[in-house]
Amino acid sequence: MNTTAVPDTGEPAVRKNSPGAVRGPRRPGRARRTALPYLLLLPALLLEILIHLLPIVIGVVMSFKELTQFYLRDWGAAPWRGLDNFRFAVDFDTPAGESLLKSFTTTCLFTVLSVGLCWLLGTAAAVFMQETFKGRGFLRALFLVPYALPVYAAVITWAFMFQRDNGLINHVLHDQLGLTDSPSFWLIGDNSFWALLIVSVWKGWPFAFLIIMAGLQNIPNELYEAGALDGAGVWQQIRKITLPSLRSVNQVLVLVLFLWTFNDFNTPFVLFGKSAPEAADLISIHIYQSSFATWNFGAGAAMSVLLLLFLLLVTGVYLFFTSRGRKASDA
Repeated sequence: MNTTAVPDTGEPAVRKNSPGAVRGPRRPGRARRTALPYLLLLPALLLEILIHLLPIVIGVVMSFKELTQFYLRDWGAAPWRGLDNFRFAVDFDTPAGESLLKSFTTTCLFTVLSVGLCWLLGTAAAVFMQETFKGRGFLRALFLVPYALPVYAAVITWAFMFQRDNGLINHVLHDQLGLTDSPSFWLIGDNSFWALLIVSVWKGWPFAFLIIMAGLQNIPNELYEAGALDGAGVWQQIRKITLPSLRSVNQVLVLVLFLWTFNDFNTPFVLFGKSAPEAADLISIHIYQSSFATWNFGAGAAMSVLLLLFLLLVTGVYLFFTSRGRKASDA
């Protein structure tokens, strides 16, 4: 091994990172480059605080107050109720608690059906669109129209179509096909649940189609070719190749669809107005009615906080089990 002798100058050697080392002046350009990313993020952070975090904090504070119409001018002067608003909301022996529980049950059923149908239709359309055929680009654009349309314009159009006397739905089902004995009421009664479900699925499945179609682009064609050589049919390829390869995509997609659907307020509000029928009384509309119809904003804020805690709990449990299943499959 070749060594290089260091001349002895009689002075103690000073290491580069030792406390006695003399560091050169820090360049101002490097400091600006280091701070630039944080400065660019600052406007987004301020908007996030003003638009999301601050209203959440205010809503949590309101849930502990007896905030009624008498304290709207100065809601900070409302009496402090502590947990009484929460006890009032979850007391299922009272009419208010019983109606909240029924609305919660309806929302859970509606969310499961809507998310399941959105995922099923989106997956089927995305797998179908993987094949090359004439007019595929036009169909892709057509499938995304419900997702691209403004929510209010789309739901108002559906509200006109669901009209009993002059709506398109009854015109086709009753007048042309003769499937019903009389024109049906779609925006009141038990049919209102199915009308809301149809609009929700029509509006939400293109998002699932878009996400799954993007996920299918990452699956190598060699896997399907190898499966075809082994004698796997179409359904076996979907079950053994497509769905396992889309596991991570589906996990995120289902969670996003669940949160969007469970919190959906615009669709039932535009479709039914301020008071939804009992069969379609989603919890978002129920909280709105509890706040603005009775002017009991403290109880409405408590219900909103309970809804937030429920969604956080479901999200945490879902992420825990999906991450554990992902680790088990990777191992």
